[in-house]
Amino acid sequence: MTFLAIDVGNTRLKWALFEGARADVRPLAYGVEFLENIERLADVHWTRLHEPCHFLGCVVAGDAVKRRVEEQLEIWDVAPRWVVASISEAGVQNGYDHPTRLGADRWVAMIGARARTLRKRGPYPVLVVMVGTAVTVDALDAEGRFLGGLILPGHGIMLRALESGTAGLHVPTGEVQLFPTNTSDALTSGGTYAIAGAVERMFQHMQAHCGCEPECIMTGGAGWKMAPSMTRNFELVDNLIFDGLLEIQSSRRPLDAKGSL
Repeated sequence: MTFLAIDVGNTRLKWALFEGARADVRPLAYGVEFLENIERLADVHWTRLHEPCHFLGCVVAGDAVKRRVEEQLEIWDVAPRWVVASISEAGVQNGYDHPTRLGADRWVAMIGARARTLRKRGPYPVLVVMVGTAVTVDALDAEGRFLGGLILPGHGIMLRALESGTAGLHVPTGEVQLFPTNTSDALTSGGTYAIAGAVERMFQHMQAHCGCEPECIMTGGAGWKMAPSMTRNFELVDNLIFDGLLEIQSSRRPLDAKGSL
């Protein structure tokens, strides 16, 4: 029974249609659309798809964008369901002071990272880094407890802040260098090392707290830019949000005798 998963970020929307909600399933169809072109979903991308049996989405772009996506879903008779962080879900316990205020993308990504780590090496601490418009650095212990995390600006926000607040600086197209000798490289390197430094600090906190080095997973649209500059080895996962949505859907709906939803 088909399952439609949607990840609505601050810039782009990703969607994937799966044959079922299982960790080993590959998408039957997949697409990416910028938020300004959401109306293309029903008119272009979804016109030839079979109607999904179930839908689950993760959205951080706000209610207005969510309503636009729901309007596109009206071409099918499928109820829109959106993930909201809770006290616990799919083996992960939420340690946020106010659990429902945790961003849905962070919550879903941690659930996906926890599931991947369990399949790979069993119960183990995991550090989850998402690099996009904003950067989040979240810590899970071996029991699946969310210990806490960091939020910091992504590359674009850092550079725009410098451009608007400093005379003579413009958003660069520089490279990351050990010793930058021009303004463009200095800005690009500074933003990259700021993110890398925050991740390294959280890694050290986790190592001290958990007594071992955590498994490290990185995701997000700009994850590939950060990977070469990290001081630790990271598994780079393109669609960790989809992993989390599959895990949540699987845990919410019991499997039938054939193992399908």
